[in-house]
Amino acid sequence: MAASETWSSHFILRLFCLLLHINPSLAYSLKNCTILYQENPSAGVSVECANRKLVIVPDDIPKEAVSIELGGNRLQKIKDDFRGMFRLRYLSLAKNCITRVDDGSFIDLVSLKTLIMPHNELINLTRNMFLGLSNITMLDLSHNSIAFIHCSAFQPLTNLQILDLAHNGLQDIAYIQPIIQLPQIQMLKLRCNQFSSFETKMFLLNESSSLEQLIISGNRLKKFSITTPIFPHLQMIDLSGSLATIKLKWDIPDKMLLAEITQLYVDEDVISFKGMRNVLQNLISLTHLRITLVHNWIRNGLLSTACKIQSLRRLDLFYNNLNNLTLKLAPCSQLRELYLQQTCLNELPKGSIKSMQMLQVLNVSENKLTRVSYDIRSLAFLKILHLDNNYISNLNCEDFENTTRLTELKLNTNQISNLDRCVLEHLTELKYLDLSHNNLKKFGDTFKLALHKLEYLDMSENDIDELFANTFDGLQSLKHFNIASDNIPLMENETFLELRNLEDLNISFSYGHNPELQGLQHLVNLTVYLGKGFSLKTPYQNKYGTLNNLNLLKTLTVINNLDNINFLKNCVKMLEAMRYLETFKAVNVYEQALDVDTFRFNTRLNSLTLTGSDMTDLNPELFRPIRNLQILDLSGSMLKYVNFLMQANLSALRYLKLAHNEIMVIDEVVFSSLPSLTFLDLSNNPFTCDCSNAGFIQWAKNNKQTQVVNTQYVCSFPAHKRGTLLLDFHIESCWDDVSFIFFISSTCLVLLTLLTCLVGHFKRDHLVYTFQLFLAFLYDTRRRKKIDPHQFDAFVSYSTHDEDWVYKEMLPVLEGEQGWRLCLHHRDFQPGKPIIENIADAIYGSRKTICVISRRYLQSEWCSNEIQMASFRLFDEQKDVLILLFLEEIPPHHLSPYYRMRKLLKKRTYLSWPKAAQHPGVFWQNVQRALQTGDDLIENTDLLPRPTVC
Repeated sequence: MAASETWSSHFILRLFCLLLHINPSLAYSLKNCTILYQENPSAGVSVECANRKLVIVPDDIPKEAVSIELGGNRLQKIKDDFRGMFRLRYLSLAKNCITRVDDGSFIDLVSLKTLIMPHNELINLTRNMFLGLSNITMLDLSHNSIAFIHCSAFQPLTNLQILDLAHNGLQDIAYIQPIIQLPQIQMLKLRCNQFSSFETKMFLLNESSSLEQLIISGNRLKKFSITTPIFPHLQMIDLSGSLATIKLKWDIPDKMLLAEITQLYVDEDVISFKGMRNVLQNLISLTHLRITLVHNWIRNGLLSTACKIQSLRRLDLFYNNLNNLTLKLAPCSQLRELYLQQTCLNELPKGSIKSMQMLQVLNVSENKLTRVSYDIRSLAFLKILHLDNNYISNLNCEDFENTTRLTELKLNTNQISNLDRCVLEHLTELKYLDLSHNNLKKFGDTFKLALHKLEYLDMSENDIDELFANTFDGLQSLKHFNIASDNIPLMENETFLELRNLEDLNISFSYGHNPELQGLQHLVNLTVYLGKGFSLKTPYQNKYGTLNNLNLLKTLTVINNLDNINFLKNCVKMLEAMRYLETFKAVNVYEQALDVDTFRFNTRLNSLTLTGSDMTDLNPELFRPIRNLQILDLSGSMLKYVNFLMQANLSALRYLKLAHNEIMVIDEVVFSSLPSLTFLDLSNNPFTCDCSNAGFIQWAKNNKQTQVVNTQYVCSFPAHKRGTLLLDFHIESCWDDVSFIFFISSTCLVLLTLLTCLVGHFKRDHLVYTFQLFLAFLYDTRRRKKIDPHQFDAFVSYSTHDEDWVYKEMLPVLEGEQGWRLCLHHRDFQPGKPIIENIADAIYGSRKTICVISRRYLQSEWCSNEIQMASFRLFDEQKDVLILLFLEEIPPHHLSPYYRMRKLLKKRTYLSWPKAAQHPGVFWQNVQRALQTGDDLIENTDLLPRPTVC
């Protein structure tokens, strides 16, 4: 579209908006929110509006949204902002300044399951605040200032299961009665309110509650009493986390009222040591006890009392300082799970857990252990052992000798430097092993003969020097393997030959090493680190390794940390073997390493990420083989322009991310070549806020298909606009140079134009022709008598797009072989003279005019002037002065808009270059005949058949 046409279209659109009092608004692109990209559109619309400094709920959020995140804003009031959102299932209003929710604000949210409203300033919960939320199952109102709850406030919440009222200002326990009467309530959180007591005798209930978990504490809570059987299903009581200054009185005289209690969480600040002992003596069904921050209790022997509970199966002691304390856990022989993480242990004293013969889970992570506890050797039923984040440097052959039932072992983030085969050889049931972030250099035959059931192995970030052939032969069940490291190991061929079931692999290749991944027939996901911390240990070979067996690979990630472009190119050639690849991500892979054939064999690729690279000269031919691409991420690629997308032929592309580039101006025409685009991210680019981006701004606001996400794009240029928002730029200034007077005059002009269009609707082509004929007449009257009629044999009228054909095909024959004198505007027009005068001089100063016609010729304004003037000379002088030469086949219906051309073709024949392609000599003989004919006007000369014209 020409610039004048674009200007007119934009102006007329604004004009009608003003006339009809319509305010152009954002259609699909939300100004303050983002519609999250969904690979499966049927999953519904999810809207992200978090941390946008919003003071009101945006009114352009789609009504069909299923999830809305509005946390971290400055909302103060909720009213009818969510009307019509019948499909909404998740709503977060956390961390705002909400003081009021109008009655009925949520009445249309009949599908809502989760409502999150913590960290606000609510004081009252009114009668009809939650009207309509009949299907909600989770409601979070914690960290507000709620001091009053209407007795009917929660009545509509018939399916509510989890309610969080922690950290509020509730003082009257009577507010809780309607809550525990809800038919589906299972969990109630009341931590850190202002209750002085929680006593069941204060609840007047006709029926028992379905409550299963009660979390209650507070620095004013003095009494916790259950004396009536209103909680027959209560299983968990959590009294921790209050930092209370007053010790709680526990009053549950009847043990049968606690018959269903299986979980108790408490800390030292809540209750006295004596009171805690009494509590434990009454919990006859307790299976899980968590006591944190209870150093004095443990010192005074509370564990002895706890271990007497025969039903106890799990004991949590984390966040306690157990160093230098004698752990009297011998009576806890019935335990199945013991958690001692973050307890400052230097060692687990010998004999402390030896009696726990039935222990299945032991967590001693994040301590200061320097060796594996001796007692672990006796835990024959142990299945899960966590020793990570300690200071263990050596592993002995006896450490896991008897723990033959282990399925999960975490030894990561220690200081292990050597792993002998005997250390793990008895762990025949092990499925998960984490050895990452150690100092491991050698591990011998550890993975050759044992660990046949291992499915997950992490050995990343170690000091391994070399991997030998058949190193992992015993890991025939391995599915997930991470061996990427700063110190890149050298690998012999067939290192992974027996890992036939491997699905995920993270690996590092150094410069000078050829990737050998034989045997990985089932590999689905591969992440490759190139040259991270490499050292040159073997000569570089100009070939790439054996990768032709990765037929099932679907995801490949390449993270480059080297500067050798040739090695990088060879690594990229790995793609040739990956015929089923769907996702390719490359970080810091130079554009020079990618050629037009890079993805030639990856026709199924639907997601491509090229980040952290210099892609300023990206060739659009790179995308030619991957026509099914749906996701393209070129963020951080130093792009300045995106016009390459016009030639990329990405008709299936739905997601395009161009963030963190150097784009200043966007041509909206680019996006017309992406017909499926629904998600566009241009954040963090140095945009220019002037009329050069007016078209893009208009497109971003009005298009109904593509969402321009994160529309808070900040201007970088010009200086006086720096810091303002791109979409706030007033594009009206690009189309209106004056205001009211121009508006009135333009309105009159538009109305006159509309009237003229109506009058000349059926004679439009004739009007155009008459106007052009009139102009030709004026030029003819002024110029024709002053011009030498024999200066040239022919003036050649052609489009600049066809200049190569004129100079390479026409001139050598007509001037070189046949000797005609031709006039060409690039060569023979007089400099400094007005162009229209040069045209007139050329036409009347030549015996003939040759029109080289193509589609570009028909669209050219100057070519139109030339043929109109030549046709007027034909009409005026009645001489055979016009030769029509068609450079390409143009269907007759494409000539319909060109009235004069249609009229000429009805009476005159023409020459066709495409039809004469097989016999060019005949074609040029016909041109010579046409130039040799006299000046008498001859219609329908038999050169070539005349086309049918509409």
